[in-house]
Amino acid sequence: QVQLVESGGGLVQPGGSLRLSCAASGIAVDYYAIGWFRQAPGKEREGVSCISATDGSTYYGDSAKGRFIISRDNAKNTVYLQMKSLKPEDTAVYFCAADPDLMCGSSWEWVVEYDYWGQGTQVTVSS
Repeated sequence: QVQLVESGGGLVQPGGSLRLSCAASGIAVDYYAIGWFRQAPGKEREGVSCISATDGSTYYGDSAKGRFIISRDNAKNTVYLQMKSLKPEDTAVYFCAADPDLMCGSSWEWVVEYDYWGQGTQVTVSS
């Protein structure tokens, strides 16, 4: 049984940092493309970042470029999303997801590409 469990969310002030974790069981994260998505109330789920299985290449959505870093620890079977310079508009539930394709590819932001999803972790950026 595949499980993805996100953690690390919380309340942070604008300009602050958080590191989200996505711990996987039932799959090996270095054999799947792993994506991070977020969804704010009333909005569609948005692709934040993706890391490929084969070469570790990374992809970022426009909102994440320059502020977020995705990484992977194969020994811990965990993918991380380091977020800095957080803004109120980053407030959302953050989800990780696994795509059996080894590469993120040009469609990495498409929700339908991913077979497995975590339950999400809330990130709130507010003073």
